[in-house]
Amino acid sequence: MGTIRHCCRMEHPTESGRRKWLKAAGGTVMFVAGIGFDAAVAEAAALTKAKRDALTPDEVIAMMKKGNERFRTGQMQTRDFLAQKRASATGQYPAAVILSCIDSRAPAEIILDMGIGDTFNARVAGNVANPDILGSLEFACAVAGAKVVLVMGHTACGAIKGAIDNVQLGNLTGLLDKIKPAVEATDYSGDRSSKNAAFVDAVARSNVQQTVAAVRSGSPILLDLESKGQIRIVGAMYELNGGAVKFL
Repeated sequence: MGTIRHCCRMEHPTESGRRKWLKAAGGTVMFVAGIGFDAAVAEAAALTKAKRDALTPDEVIAMMKKGNERFRTGQMQTRDFLAQKRASATGQYPAAVILSCIDSRAPAEIILDMGIGDTFNARVAGNVANPDILGSLEFACAVAGAKVVLVMGHTACGAIKGAIDNVQLGNLTGLLDKIKPAVEATDYSGDRSSKNAAFVDAVARSNVQQTVAAVRSGSPILLDLESKGQIRIVGAMYELNGGAVKFL
């Protein structure tokens, strides 16, 4: 067969000394995509413990930003998901844990251009924190070694609109109650209704900031890791129009 397949651009093997080339059966040479965060770093099918542990929290955030830029500009990496599945089956070493909304238009792995094994992902309407979510974040960082906790909201969020409108619906009522303090805390002089997209997005940003604060206040474990510089707890907003993730 004699073909060469890789994740980014075509280049001669002699120009890629820091990359690994694996020979597959039948004479095909296959370049296996590496850490999903960074197209320039592609050395294995999944993120390894050594590579993850060598990263600083700031480097992980920078890689997230680069991944979103690739997504936003249509230059996402090509991945062999089966290879990533096989490489991570016996162990996982994610670099971050992401708390985001269940909105179908805001899948964190895709909009940050990441692969299998790169991040833990917790999703709940309105990206709010509760004891179960906090326990999951603590596992991701204190037990599994993730370097970043990212709380990511998004524009035009239905949960935010529901909180603004005081929606009452079964178990959703209690969830929206967790968002309502962000509605009150949002400083906005215009129309404070769910029909005003600018106000909805302003509340969504406030909600992210309040969730970040709730993570710190609700988890002494995560707060201690952050105070030691071992992790960072940050917030971001994903813009449905344009696709940019803006860190707060």
